[in-house]
Amino acid sequence: MLQSLFKKVFGSRNDRLVKQYLQKVKAINALEPAMEKLSDAELAGKTAEFKSRLENGETLDKLLPEAFAVVRESSRRVLGMRHFDVQMVGGMVLHDGKIAEMRTGEGKTLMATLPAYLNALAGKGVHVVTVNDYLASRDAESMGRLYGFLGLTTGVNMSQMPHDEKQAAYAADITYGTNNEYGFDYLRDNMVYQMSEKVQRPLAFGIIDEVDSILIDEARTPLIISGQSEENTALYQQVNLVPPRLTRQKDEESEGDYSVDEKSRQVLLSETGHEKVEEILTEMGLLLPGGSLYDASNIMLMHHVYAALRAHALYFRDQHYVVQNGEVIIVDEFTGRLMSGRRWSEGLHQAVEAKEGVAIQKENQTLASITFQNYFRMYQKLSGMTGTADTEAFEFQSIYGLETVVIPTHRPMIRKDEHDQVYRTAKERDQAVINDIRARNAGGQPVLVGTTSIEANEHLSAELTRAGLQHNVLNAKQHAREAEVIAQAGMPGGITIATNMAGRGTDIVLGGSIQKEIDAIRTDETLSDAEKDASIAALKIDWQPRHDAVVAAGGLHIIGTERHESRRVDNQLRGRSGRQGDPGSSRFFLSLEDPLLRIFASDRVAAIMNRLKMPEGEAIEHPWVTRAIENAQRKVEQRNFDIRKQLLEYDDVSNDQRKVIYEQRNELLASADIGDTVRAMRDDVLDQTVNLHIAPGSMDEQWDVAGLEKSLAAQFSLDLPLQQWLDEDKTLNEEGLRKKILEAADAIYREKEAQVGSDGLRQFERAVMLQSMDTHWREHLSALDHLRQGIHLRGYAQKQPKQEYKREAFELFSAMLTAIKTEVTQITTTVQIRAPEDVQAVEPHEPLNVQFQHTEYDEAQDFAEVDQEADAGEGYPKVGRNDPCPCGSGKKYKQCHGRLN
Repeated sequence: MLQSLFKKVFGSRNDRLVKQYLQKVKAINALEPAMEKLSDAELAGKTAEFKSRLENGETLDKLLPEAFAVVRESSRRVLGMRHFDVQMVGGMVLHDGKIAEMRTGEGKTLMATLPAYLNALAGKGVHVVTVNDYLASRDAESMGRLYGFLGLTTGVNMSQMPHDEKQAAYAADITYGTNNEYGFDYLRDNMVYQMSEKVQRPLAFGIIDEVDSILIDEARTPLIISGQSEENTALYQQVNLVPPRLTRQKDEESEGDYSVDEKSRQVLLSETGHEKVEEILTEMGLLLPGGSLYDASNIMLMHHVYAALRAHALYFRDQHYVVQNGEVIIVDEFTGRLMSGRRWSEGLHQAVEAKEGVAIQKENQTLASITFQNYFRMYQKLSGMTGTADTEAFEFQSIYGLETVVIPTHRPMIRKDEHDQVYRTAKERDQAVINDIRARNAGGQPVLVGTTSIEANEHLSAELTRAGLQHNVLNAKQHAREAEVIAQAGMPGGITIATNMAGRGTDIVLGGSIQKEIDAIRTDETLSDAEKDASIAALKIDWQPRHDAVVAAGGLHIIGTERHESRRVDNQLRGRSGRQGDPGSSRFFLSLEDPLLRIFASDRVAAIMNRLKMPEGEAIEHPWVTRAIENAQRKVEQRNFDIRKQLLEYDDVSNDQRKVIYEQRNELLASADIGDTVRAMRDDVLDQTVNLHIAPGSMDEQWDVAGLEKSLAAQFSLDLPLQQWLDEDKTLNEEGLRKKILEAADAIYREKEAQVGSDGLRQFERAVMLQSMDTHWREHLSALDHLRQGIHLRGYAQKQPKQEYKREAFELFSAMLTAIKTEVTQITTTVQIRAPEDVQAVEPHEPLNVQFQHTEYDEAQDFAEVDQEADAGEGYPKVGRNDPCPCGSGKKYKQCHGRLN
């Protein structure tokens, strides 16, 4: 109560921040008359002046009012768009390293030019991060005209770009690109073998568009670069015949061979299911008669069985993936886009390929990996913009240290958001949607229908075709023309069906967009300025009646056919309507068969319907129902936050190790001579070898001199007469012997150097070191993957899985560093180099068939659930009272750990 009283008196922190920024806007506006008087050349010359002032010690904050005023005036001249005051506020929020929440249609793309220009003056590079290649190239092209006018260069970083073009894009003052591409470029830069092959500069300032989509939705899964391993693909085809012969359990009590947990997206075999699978595999000849799936030799077979089960029970065509040109292509569950070139890991993709009967590609081995959280936290300054960030403000603050500032709209929002209507079945819901579309279409009101999957999209499209209603379809199969379709979604009587609307980045103008035609006229060099103005004016006169007709009909109406698991995505869909003070309306039509309601809220809503004796086709509409659904969404959001948090906590362990390896690798690439490093490694390894046979501080009688001689000869090709040295010099102690061994090793190595030449040996050392480091790092990543998969079992032993993971990961890392030192020493001391060709033979080679992917996040979900159980002090799974206790005591659960107190 006191908090709300303080808010009323002093305003919220958000109100106070906006008020402060608006004071600065007054100072910027005061400069506008002076800027208008400048010629184009004088305005462009301001960039050089600002750079000079920066070099003389002035700060960016001091330059901000003038720089923003210059950008606004330049934009008015070049793009024909003048920044609103609220865009100025948003620009300052971004410059201060915060997140700006601006409603759809408020001009975020134009707003980003303000902080991008200001920070680019420092010459360190600015990265503008978008959700797809289309938006990156579109924004770079349109905003690049403004930057070019002001004397700055613009680059666009696309996937599959030639290496030299990518380097040029990163060298530009301002670079546009996708989040995935920036992340993958960072990983690729740490896999190169020459400094000249790197593309990225140090990460200075990043502006993330659709920041909630990138840092929240896509942050559940890490970026992975993987290469193909030597895997037998025929096994996937054989095991694919198993799931169709099994029956699914309807619920926990019913009979069946396997159960599906939709919440955690897991498939579990029952006891009878295990027996049946063993019988089928024995019949196929994959399992020896009497053999068990849990025999050590059958671990990989078990992996294949579960991959096939998940492919059949959890992943469906045209929902989670599509099949195009004989390939299985993943559909991004957040944006509905096709993710060409991405593959699920853990053999799941191969299992889906086997299910669909397409060619199976080999399973992958992880070469490099990073989460978006750890990548974007490397920027010296990070900011973001979106239409829906406030619901996730806590996560932005706790994970990234980013504060969210809600920017007021330029004009008041007048869209009418109606209560949800809930129907008993999906069929009744679909009929209600068709009726609503038909009624609004008759009145000339444009309608945008949002669905959550391609399957629902195509189903609704078929229903509308049957009803004789013309419409446009927008889904992941047609994203090449999606911007054009969306731009015309505001035409009178237009009907557009679209999958998930997140990150589309194109405004819906009431009456249809004429921006494309206006841009074509402006860039037509055959027309004079007067002819251009006349043509544009004629276009606007033609467009005005259409715009007025749509406004009179009530503006754009949004229909949601399902609630998404995140409130943000629903808000993004609603936000397509009511831009810049336009009229509009929105409503969600739901059914009790929708996944969200079925899993989380159906019992409560169904009870209300039964109590009210609702007839078929009748909807329930009440604020209580809407609130119940939003509570269900909050549960899912909280769970997804836990998944991302768990993923980050586990990745933080490997991130510290990644930093060490990448730092050492970069030093290695930058050094022309690593002779001292190799010598230090050799001394350390030989010292450890001596310790194994001559323990420090031990008596002469305890020394194993013969064993040491043999070990030095076998491992390092050092044939040293140690016993003879000791016989000849009775005063030779342990320390003296160590010194003589190291001196002898150095002398032999110098002879090798004299034989091949100093430059040749340095090149050889560098190649061996890089190859050893890369090989062991990949094996280490694989070991961490395997450790992560089984670490949750430690919870059963009353141990904290995260702490156990940290401890064992550190042990693995220490072992890896020791293995690298040993291998480099062994190779450099034993190898015989006779010609430069011998050096080139060990030069590292690029891995084959490299894949770039977002890994499946089921693993992260497992950790989240088990760790929460362990945190709560519950060490064991739910078991029946009469079942054996999982601690392994042999007693019944009720007589052991399940005993009642």
